[in-house]
Amino acid sequence: MRKSGIEEGKRWLEQAKEDLKWAKMLSEEGGYHIACFLSQQVAEKAIKAFLYSKGETIVIGHSVNSLSQKAGEYDKSMSKKSKIWSILDGYYIPTRYPNGLPDSIPAKIYNKETAVKAVELAEDAVNTVCELIKTADDNEEEKPEE
Repeated sequence: MRKSGIEEGKRWLEQAKEDLKWAKMLSEEGGYHIACFLSQQVAEKAIKAFLYSKGETIVIGHSVNSLSQKAGEYDKSMSKKSKIWSILDGYYIPTRYPNGLPDSIPAKIYNKETAVKAVELAEDAVNTVCELIKTADDNEEEKPEE
């Protein structure tokens, strides 16, 4: 049986929250490049959660900016946030692969300050989507039965 959009959205959001815990830990303990990458993943999953909650059945892509723009078709605040969150797209590839950084490796380039800022952006994405999904879920429950 297929899950409702809200249920699928909550599932994706739950994973985003779990990943956020690890991103926070890494931003505090070290592994800053991985914290940055995970932050991008957290925001991507949170935005996908929102899109699924709106009834989308196939959500393709990894760009936080592109996904936020798509989400903006349902809620304009998501388009506005895309301008803030889009920096996370820069952490998708270079945080993992040495060939993205001449003469160094990701583990030596990213620092605590960058990781903490990335985690803050990811957390903002999760909090924004949590509120939007909660509101949608509350509205769903208030509908009178026909």
